[in-house]
Amino acid sequence: MKPISVVVHGASGKMGMEVVKAVSREPGMRVVGAVDQNPAEDTLTIPGSLERVPFSSDIDQILSGTKPDVMVDFSVAAATKAAVPVAARQGLNLVIGTTGFSPADLDEMSRLAKQYKIGIVVAANFALGAVLMMHLSKIAAKYFDFAEIVELHHDQKVDFPSGTALATAKAMVKSKGKPFSMPAAEQGTVSSRGKQIDGITIHSVRLPGLVANQEVIFGMAGQTLRIKHDTINRECFMPGVILAVKEVLKRPGLTVGLEALLNLQEA
Repeated sequence: MKPISVVVHGASGKMGMEVVKAVSREPGMRVVGAVDQNPAEDTLTIPGSLERVPFSSDIDQILSGTKPDVMVDFSVAAATKAAVPVAARQGLNLVIGTTGFSPADLDEMSRLAKQYKIGIVVAANFALGAVLMMHLSKIAAKYFDFAEIVELHHDQKVDFPSGTALATAKAMVKSKGKPFSMPAAEQGTVSSRGKQIDGITIHSVRLPGLVANQEVIFGMAGQTLRIKHDTINRECFMPGVILAVKEVLKRPGLTVGLEALLNLQEA
């Protein structure tokens, strides 16, 4: 069987480099090209081999020259939004781990996926444990009126709150069917503690030494429930990325969230 050919967008970044390593090690997959804003060279060496693949900031050139099956994107939102139409016009399936998209951005991705008959998977988090944390939080949301989220990431992460934290809060509110209650001391005030999503306050921490961590804390009289996920290194995201690369070829249209690929039922 012909291997799944992959181009990595954002290949110089920390996540991009992990994707290159993971895809190149995966049986039945191969990296055929790479894209980044300012590549140091015009080729990229595949880890563990002498193979070199085209590397450029010109995404149209890389995609038309390599004709991959899938592009994996871990760049930044602005770069992703510019890249998606280019990839769609070439009939290329997309796996996107970049965060910071608006509902309008996702609507446009859905439109492009239908127009060009491609698959697009967009996920705020590719760590399987993080997806399960979000799923369990949706279940717990039905039974608690108060909740807050603490998310901690490395100091190079520019967006805050994280896409995972925002997605978790929105999923919790949807599952509950109404906003969460606010602590009495904060009602009617403008909080400086973090961003609020329908009564859920999200606290963002950015420090060197961290990778990605999130804790959802539920409270009611006399008890609390904590659902926590810790990321030790970026390798933990790769099984989810590999799964998405395989599944996107079978799923035309837009798929949002890794939970759809894991067959997790709605909470």
